[in-house]
Order: sequence, then C-alpha cells, then structure tokens
Amino acid sequence: MAEQDPAPASASSATAAAADSLINRDDGIKYWESIDADNNGMLGGFAHISKIDLQGSRNFLAKLGIGQKAGLRKVASTLEGGAGIGRITQGLLVDISEHVDVVEPVAKFTARLEGAPGVRSIFKMGLEAWQPAAGTQYDLIWIQWCVGHLTDEQLVLFLRRCATALEPDAGLLVVKENISTYGADEFDEVDSSVTREDGSFRNIFKQAGLKLLRVELQKGFPRGGAGSLLPVRMYALRPET
Repeated sequence: MAEQDPAPASASSATAAAADSLINRDDGIKYWESIDADNNGMLGGFAHISKIDLQGSRNFLAKLGIGQKAGLRKVASTLEGGAGIGRITQGLLVDISEHVDVVEPVAKFTARLEGAPGVRSIFKMGLEAWQPAAGTQYDLIWIQWCVGHLTDEQLVLFLRRCATALEPDAGLLVVKENISTYGADEFDEVDSSVTREDGSFRNIFKQAGLKLLRVELQKGFPRGGAGSLLPVRMYALRPET
C-alpha cells in the first residue's frame, strides 16, 4: 500500500477489540487512488514535515552505521515497502544505496518512479502479496507509514518474508510508523488502516522472529495544539539468530 499519512493526533477513528479485523484492502486502495500524487497527498496535507522526517530517518540510519558521511557505509541493495511516489526512495534511499527496489500497488504512484535514477525493480503489488525473488538479498529494508493497511497476521507474514531476504550478516529492517496514544490499536475509517500501539508492534516483531536493535522517536513533528501529529517511532530490527 502507498505511504500512509502521518496521522493528526485528533483524527477521528473507530475502536474495536481487534481493530485490524476492520481493515479492507479494496477500501484502502480506493482511498489512495483518490489522493494526489505529490508530497502533500502522501503526507495528508503535511508536506512541510517531509524534510524533518527524512532528516530524522537519515540520523537514525547513521547511528546504525549507514550513510554518506565519513565513517558510515553505503549499501548495495535496498527495498522500500509501500513506497508511494518515492518520496523516501528519492529523498533518502538512493543516496545511501546503489540500487533500490520498491513495492507499491497504486499505478499512478509507481509511474513517478519508472526510470528514476537508482530505482531498479518496481513490484506493483501490496505488501501482503510481495514475495522476495529467489536468491535476493537486501542490505536494508525500509518500511514507513504503510503497515497499518495490513492485518496483524499479514504483517507478521510479511516481516518473516522480509527476514528471509535480508543479507544474513549485517542486513537491517527498519519500520517507521505512527504510534497510537489512545490506549489501544485504532482503526481509521478514512483510509481503512490501523494505528498500532508500541506494545502491539513489539509483539508482532516477536512473532515474526525479529529482535530489536534500536528504537527512537522521530523528533521535530508538531505535538500539542492545532496541527498536532501522533508520535512516530523508528524500529531497527534483525532476525533472531
């Protein structure tokens, strides 16, 4: 699914005992097909936070040893899941990776990435359908603002597939997502997605056989008052050995 909006903290949503059971893939696709293929569309009217978001991600990767600066390493191959129009692929990942593959089901978004420098393969499908090609190994898999369109079960299975495609010695998986502050996972009727609690993510990572290497909150997003956004957390993961 496309890059999901950073959710306003005051967004109205429906709560259920199992919020993910309310997710409807067709409704999600329909929502994203109605959205403009630009940063403002991708970020739900918050295009101004893109630079802050990318810098926060860049800083997080640097702490994991990946980047352009002296003492950091560039990687050979990266996958971005739910790439949308390629805001993150083109604003971050192509700078630190020789090749970037993307997964994205919305055709008008992937059209923006056809032939783009640094973009190798485009998988025009949802995360729930993506399967790594035999022998594929990624040094980095980046997944941001999109897993809310997957049920818990689908997310566990997707993360397990990601784990099999990671370079075994130093491959990293990063999940960057909104975090629910309502005391439970929250279903959003607007785009048919779920905002999960931190504890839900940790439980899902455990089920997927992943261990946490580093966790940080994104800094610099508006908090409190009008225009407030939900907290966004970055998780660096690697398969349990």
